[in-house]
Amino acid sequence: MTQSMKDNKLNAVEFYRMAFEGDPKGAVERFVGSEYIQHNPSVGDGVAGFIHYFERMREEYQIKEINFLRVIAEGDLVALHTRQMWPEEEYVTMDFFRFDEAGKIIEHWDAIQRVPEESMNANTMF
Repeated sequence: MTQSMKDNKLNAVEFYRMAFEGDPKGAVERFVGSEYIQHNPSVGDGVAGFIHYFERMREEYQIKEINFLRVIAEGDLVALHTRQMWPEEEYVTMDFFRFDEAGKIIEHWDAIQRVPEESMNANTMF
């Protein structure tokens, strides 16, 4: 694994942690490139949409927790597998970030699934 992939992994985790914990503007200033393409249909495109979404989450959900379970890099992509605990609900997420040549995040995709109370098998989602 190249140094840039290692750096991208660390930067993706810190970017997401900063935004999740309430500093989306700081996360954008530090980690986002000249553009930010958003593929989540619940979040506006660009940095303004990202900041707005996470500022709203900070106001509506002051108590929440995130655990980074897996971080995988390939080429200019980093994938995060997380466990998120929100008031009264728990989620598993998969986030994908694309980095530019300067090591800045320029694109994001995600899939989010609520952790059910019952499962048809004994395997966990984590």
